[in-house]
Amino acid sequence: MASTSSAAGAASGERQPLLAASREDAHIDDPNTVGPRPQAAAAQGTFTRSLGTAEAFAVVVSIVIGSGVFTSPGAIDTNVPSPGVALLVWLVGGLLAWTGANTMAELGTAIPGEGGVQPYLTHIFGDVFGFLAAWTWVVAVIPATLAIMVTVFVESAYAAAGATTTDGAPLSHKLIAIAVLVVITAANSVSTRVTTRLNGVFVAAKFTAIALVVLAGVVVVALHSTGRDVGGGDWAGKPWFAARDSINPDGSVTRWDELGLWETLGHLSAALYAALWAYSGWDKAIYISAELSNPARQLPLAFNTALATVLLCFLTANASYYVLLPWDVVSTTDSVAVTAINRLLGPGFGIVAAVLICFVVAGSLISSYFVAGRMIVAAANRGWLPQLLGVVGSIGTAKPRTEASAPNAAVPAEAAPASDAPINALVLTTVATSIYILVGNFRALLTFNGLGEYTFFFLVVLGALVLRWREPELERPYKTSIANPVAFALVSGFVVVRGAVFAPTQTLALLGLWALGLGYYWARTP
Repeated sequence: MASTSSAAGAASGERQPLLAASREDAHIDDPNTVGPRPQAAAAQGTFTRSLGTAEAFAVVVSIVIGSGVFTSPGAIDTNVPSPGVALLVWLVGGLLAWTGANTMAELGTAIPGEGGVQPYLTHIFGDVFGFLAAWTWVVAVIPATLAIMVTVFVESAYAAAGATTTDGAPLSHKLIAIAVLVVITAANSVSTRVTTRLNGVFVAAKFTAIALVVLAGVVVVALHSTGRDVGGGDWAGKPWFAARDSINPDGSVTRWDELGLWETLGHLSAALYAALWAYSGWDKAIYISAELSNPARQLPLAFNTALATVLLCFLTANASYYVLLPWDVVSTTDSVAVTAINRLLGPGFGIVAAVLICFVVAGSLISSYFVAGRMIVAAANRGWLPQLLGVVGSIGTAKPRTEASAPNAAVPAEAAPASDAPINALVLTTVATSIYILVGNFRALLTFNGLGEYTFFFLVVLGALVLRWREPELERPYKTSIANPVAFALVSGFVVVRGAVFAPTQTLALLGLWALGLGYYWARTP
């Protein structure tokens, strides 16, 4: 995808990474360097170009519509003065995700390569930044995200069975969560085709869950018009944008008319942080960009259609929550959908809602594992991780790939592997996630995940701006408005700084992991 002029510049040494020398040169100059040459690996790819817009759309939707839309509304409502402002926060969060996704689409169609943000950071800032992004995703972001999802899954399952806890997840819940991870690993280890088909099933379940919530809200509005008093009632009798006191989960009350500007901004930033968590996963289509048959067309189309769909789902679902529930209840629950259905239709339907949410979260787990394996394989192919983790189709070691066995080459059917799944990478992900489940808790993992993820989102989008200045002649099959990376860089930078200030423990843990990763990187550098 890169232009001829930029490729020629790189070959002649005129175009060097902005902040550091790339290890790609080390691979080229030193034949003893472990792992395949990055340029060759990027060009050849590990997986076949067998996916299309529908699969990319399904990956984004399946990950984004997960636990967030059913658990984040309470955290947002408690930090805003009115339901109308809460809906604006959901709108702003979706638009910010869209600006980031469009910037990623520009980079994904201009800079080929596997592994999500890895090739972009390597091209722009140097090899060490690409490695550090891969390291952060492998040891922090991916396992923390999966630990959060599987925790929500297990707690929702217990809620559906009528068992709840108030002191955090006990050890038995955590062990069940690990067992769920093993099942998800097995499902992803069959093949890419099986995983993408499962994604399609789960996407249908997600739309069904959202549709049921919205339909319930519409029914309540219709019944109210006939004089029947059902649902929350506040939606019809109170102004949506008028400030009202917010009841917090601990029973305290936030009196908005007594807060200063700085305190108000602090609450609003916390609400935005919760919304961004709900939209987490908007970037995931880039992880399969090297598997798209026509990424220049399919990647932007998948991003734009998926995020427009998700934004519509989130806005309508949250408006329905405010119709179904009294407004002083929304902020006090972390299971707003189950609470709403339970109050409207009774405990039996609340159980059905909890089961459906379990199914929705399971879909997000499947898709997150799918992209996690691709990130790890790409890092292994660059020599950043042990080559064992780059093996696909089998457990353990495999023969080095030859030109005849490359995934895009014509291979007799009988010689093709039974699976093209990165099983070793999936096993590593399961082990790392299990550790996070055993030692972490929901809120700490949420902040830790956000810090790690948005640090590199900020660097990637900042890098897109750097490329506009440094390589204006770079071929960009898709080019977004300059306002998109500017807006996303400003907000993501703010999110990282705010998170670092208010969560020093998680920040120190992340810095420690970065130091450990850099030590590993430089120890392996020839």
